[in-house]
Order: sequence, then structure tokens, then C-alpha cells
Amino acid sequence: MKLTLHVWRQKNSTAPGQFVRYEANDVNTHMSFLEMLDVVNEELILKGEEPIAFDHDCREGICGTCGSMVNGLAHGGHKGATLCQLHMRFFKDGDEVWLEPWRARAFPVIRDLVVDRGALDRIVASGGYVSVPTGSAPDGNAVAVPKPDADRSMDAACCIGCGACVAACPNAAVALFLGAKITHLGSLPQGQPERMDRALKMVARARQEVFGYCTNIGECEAACPKEIKLDVIARTNRDFLRASFTRSPEAKQVAG
Repeated sequence: MKLTLHVWRQKNSTAPGQFVRYEANDVNTHMSFLEMLDVVNEELILKGEEPIAFDHDCREGICGTCGSMVNGLAHGGHKGATLCQLHMRFFKDGDEVWLEPWRARAFPVIRDLVVDRGALDRIVASGGYVSVPTGSAPDGNAVAVPKPDADRSMDAACCIGCGACVAACPNAAVALFLGAKITHLGSLPQGQPERMDRALKMVARARQEVFGYCTNIGECEAACPKEIKLDVIARTNRDFLRASFTRSPEAKQVAG
């Protein structure tokens, strides 16, 4: 199978970028999308050209490192799949494929298809933890957690921080990621002591990172490779509003 690739090439965050055309020949339908890019890069290196820079790590849909827009869709648009789980059997011989990085002000381009997603890490660091002293490892059944709460927390914890929700959102909002992190900890008994402060701090940090505002378009849910639902955004809004009314002015100031 042969493909024509149009890849966004950009040396750094300040340099101008452009689409460059490449021919991908002898593409095996069993390859993953990243394996196809590996083969293209090997040919570029043999020609003495710069290989295409793209993020990757586990290549099993777990780490959230890979990610780019394929034909205008995050991760290629296949439900419940990351870019490394996109296989070449979904393409046809002679297809033209357009590849570009996540487009968001909060995700500056580092090089080619690689963007800086450190803003997501800073949001988590601002309030995504629990301070409950556990001592030694407790018995697994020592703290009773209702199954609906446990299921809600685990579903939210599936978020891998790939940034597809931001890239797919016309507003470049981070609401789905933020909601997943707040719901993950806020649904469990261990996460209750900081629940209100966490909502204030993480929302404040998200605003500092120049993400857009959520207008409930729903593109984030459609693009999420872990199929996290919009419900987590509603929960974040409830926690944030409750914290805004119940926390003291001093606590709000500390939270940002």
C-alpha cells in the first residue's frame, strides 16, 4: 500500500512551519500508525534528511504520550483509540494523509508534531493529591467505598493526559481533563479533606495556563481515547461553585 503524507514540519516554537509532502511506499496494513512513521523516518535518515519528530513511549495506549491530528481528527478519530493504536488497515491504497500537531495556545509546538503538554502536569500538581496519613499499607477492605463511587473514580482515573480533548475542542478547553482529575479523587473518601480546595486550586491553575472556556460542545468526549464522559465536567462545576460559596476568603486566596 502507498500513501501520500502531508506532515507539519517546524524546527521550534518560534520558527515558521509548513506542510511537507512525503511518499510512504510499501506500507503494511498490519503496521500501527507510529510504525509507519518509523519506516518513513528510516528512509529520511538514509537520505540524510531530518526525521519527523513525534511523541511516543509505551505504544500500547496507556501512557498518553503520542498524539497528533490525522486528517483533522485527534488520534485519527477512531473511537477509544490513541494514535499508537491506529492501524494502517483503516487506510486505503493511494490515500492522502494530513498530519499536524495539537493546536492550542497552551500546547506550544516544540518541533514538528511534538508539543509541550506541561500545562496538564502543572494543573495536576496544583491540587491533585491527598494528604490523608495512611501509615503502613492499610487493608484493602479497611475503608468502605460504595461501588458507584468506586466505579466513578476508576472511570475518571482512566484519563491518560494525552491532550486530545483540548486539541479537539474548538475553544481549546481543558474541562474534560480537569474534570477527570477532580472526579478521580473527589469521589473517594480519601479525597474528601482537600476536595473543595482542590477544585479551587486546579480551576485557578487551568485559567493561568490560557486554556479556553468550556461551552459544552462535546468534541472532547468524542475525541477522548478512554471515552471519559462529560459528567465529570458537571461534577467539577458543582465542586467549584460549592467551594466558591463555602470556603473562607483566606482559603480562596491561597487557592489562587
